[in-house]
Amino acid sequence: MEEESGSLPLKSDFSAWYNDVLWRAEIMDVRYPVKGLYVWYPFGFGLRRHTYAILRDLLDRSGHEETLFPLLIPKTEFMKEAEHIKGFEDEVYWVTHGGLSELDIPLALRPTSETAIYPMFSLWVRSHADLPIKVYQIVNTFRYETKHTRPLIRLREITSFKEAHTAHATWEEAAAQVEIALSLYTRFYDDLGIPVIISKRPDWDKFPGADYTMAVDALMPDGRTLQVGTAHHLGDHFSKTYDITYEDANGERQFVSQTCYGISERCIAATIGVHGDDKGLILPPKVAPVQAVIIPIIMKKRADEVTAAAATLKDELEASGVRVKVDDRDMRPGAKYYHWEMRGVPLRIEVGPRDLDAGTVVVATRDGEKMAVKRDEIVVRIPEICAAFSLRLREKAEAFLTSHLVPAESVEEAVQAVETGIAVVHWCGDEACAERIEKETNASVLGTEVRSPHVVKTEGRCIVCGRPGTSTVIARTY
Repeated sequence: MEEESGSLPLKSDFSAWYNDVLWRAEIMDVRYPVKGLYVWYPFGFGLRRHTYAILRDLLDRSGHEETLFPLLIPKTEFMKEAEHIKGFEDEVYWVTHGGLSELDIPLALRPTSETAIYPMFSLWVRSHADLPIKVYQIVNTFRYETKHTRPLIRLREITSFKEAHTAHATWEEAAAQVEIALSLYTRFYDDLGIPVIISKRPDWDKFPGADYTMAVDALMPDGRTLQVGTAHHLGDHFSKTYDITYEDANGERQFVSQTCYGISERCIAATIGVHGDDKGLILPPKVAPVQAVIIPIIMKKRADEVTAAAATLKDELEASGVRVKVDDRDMRPGAKYYHWEMRGVPLRIEVGPRDLDAGTVVVATRDGEKMAVKRDEIVVRIPEICAAFSLRLREKAEAFLTSHLVPAESVEEAVQAVETGIAVVHWCGDEACAERIEKETNASVLGTEVRSPHVVKTEGRCIVCGRPGTSTVIARTY
């Protein structure tokens, strides 16, 4: 890496900043010779690993079981659900040959796994005692994305797709599971310090084959929203297609009701975009691959003493569960600061001769706080310092979101609002009115039934037709 050659673009030029920080901070290498496919650097993969560990823990503790289904889906199964395939037909990669032999049945690389999982559900479910089923997998999926690709955001290979699939005895139980999924996602993004807005997508924008779709959106620094999670109530559409039935208490066969919900590596794109600054990444301690870096301040006369003190401190911090490194490279301290600031490491701990004499260390947080901490207190103080740092990240992100949520009482006001953020309008629910809103604002109607502490649900007149409408969020999207 040659991150010190040239400066990082200012974050105000978000597109340039984002592309640069991905390679300077060693998150992803975009030079793989297939459009829309990218390589995780080890540091970036560490960020992925710790992020998805939170997600796994939330799912495991809420009764989900991790599984793994095949990547290849027979065309015969994939084509069964007409509405579903219509939603993906332009995006599917097909495997047509095995070696030099043409396959009898072409195989799809999963764009999502409903058509791989639900034929198996039909074998697993026999009676109401087999329900509910709650499984998830974290896998790669493939979509022939024709729009402008962007690492972590718009991909042809989604490398880190967490998809959960559930089956229930009744429609109401499935609806309750959608709510559980949304609560899990809210907790997940709380851990990442990212405030999100949940809304019900319009019917024309729901998941193909779903009764309804709830979506989770984050606001990025350029004022666009990034969809960072979805939860779909599938009703019995897929269970009728794949004959997923159970015998109820009266001995009658019933179709199950289903849900599915997913999060991709867009969650990492949101972490990078929401928290970073002009110096590079700022990572929440829970997901940072390196939570603290120790910088020995070496003077010739006491070099061995300082080096030994840094090594001892590293051992103590590691023993307490902190992910820590000692940067003992032969470089100026300023160059080391730059290196770790770019990578978003939450804490920098400086140890030099003066600190040894004073019985202290200097702790600097990635957001600019600096303090002297007694050497014999540093291990117990780290959790407190990290918690305060995480809270500041969250509060800063909340302040940004609230300042970019703009009420608009007309289409003209909405046009102005979406230039920099999210417009909150009243919409009657009519598709023709939504089409006019989207055409004139060059933005998307994200949805209704808005859930956010920063958006108060109100009734009012539709900004297009004047008929009764409800609170709706509009934004330009990725």
